[in-house]
Amino acid sequence: MHASRFYPAALWRYALPLCRQSARNPSVPDLLTGPASSTPRQGNLLKTLLLLFVVPVCLFVLWFGWNLGAYNSADHAVQPVTVYPGASDKAIALLLYRRGLLNSSVAYGLYLRLTGSRGQMQAGTYEITPAMTVAEISGKFRRGDVVTSVLTILPSQRLSQIRERFLAAGFSPGQVAAALDPASHAGHPALQFKPAGANLEGYLQPESFQYTSATPLDRIVKASLDLTADIFSTGLRQAIEAQGLTLHQAVILASIVEQEVHKPEDRRQVAQVFLTRLKAGMPLGSDVTAYYGASLQGLEEAVSVDTPYNTRMHRGLPPGPISTISQGSLQAVAYPATTDYLYFVTGDDGTTHFSRSAAEHERLREQYCQVLCQLR
Repeated sequence: MHASRFYPAALWRYALPLCRQSARNPSVPDLLTGPASSTPRQGNLLKTLLLLFVVPVCLFVLWFGWNLGAYNSADHAVQPVTVYPGASDKAIALLLYRRGLLNSSVAYGLYLRLTGSRGQMQAGTYEITPAMTVAEISGKFRRGDVVTSVLTILPSQRLSQIRERFLAAGFSPGQVAAALDPASHAGHPALQFKPAGANLEGYLQPESFQYTSATPLDRIVKASLDLTADIFSTGLRQAIEAQGLTLHQAVILASIVEQEVHKPEDRRQVAQVFLTRLKAGMPLGSDVTAYYGASLQGLEEAVSVDTPYNTRMHRGLPPGPISTISQGSLQAVAYPATTDYLYFVTGDDGTTHFSRSAAEHERLREQYCQVLCQLR
């Protein structure tokens, strides 16, 4: 069962030769005493004393070596073992023993002492199997070979969808609520232009984040906000202001662009359409803002639902962003195309068609959007 063994150097160097020497010629234990005594009585006494020492040492070596081996070298079933911050070596040894991953918690603790590994466990979740030896388990803990997972915030995701993704990743409702509370990130550079009372919608930068069981969720959210702050460069802010927008308004418009078109080459032209309509006092006429407003009220997503977010019914920007934004969408708002379109429609094949008049727009809509436009 125990295919692998490891003995600390000092124990192996001295104790094992002693056992072998005694077994080979117990009446002449020259390993410790040199030549046997010429007096039988003295020899018997030394032999007795020596055996009282050698036998326990040999038994200890055998016990220690056996217990440092794998609990079951044929069992490679992975068991997740979580080491919490501040957990003691003794507590982890007992946990491993009770889970059938160690032969002896005492031998494990002694091994840590002899190898100078006490107190070197790193917090996190580890994958341990009964086929691993004490040396292998201890090495994993010491190196911090924790199990890592990836949590991804996608472009054009709503905050509600991000919340559900966090819950699905195993974070508790309380942890999710705290991590997504703007008050938890007060003073963060990415939020300095966000109006008081607004949530984090639109401010979490899409990215994949590695985490372990010991990673606080607010650290992941902060990492996303850090990326957003990097995008909000001085040069970009100046370009946004040149469009007559505040940074928060640009985030709102960028989230609409993000939702409306998915081809990067179309974003600058779509941004131009919306900016032109804003300056002309025309409704944005965006379907995706109407859908978002309906979802906030728990209603079926339709353009006929009257909410402050419905830019078919209300002029100007909606009250806030409607999803995460990519850097490309924000740059499209800052640096829109120089065209003069007023309308666009995305066809059934995903191609976006632009036009300057309502009549032309309706013609393109009937020609290229026979399926998708019927669903709206």
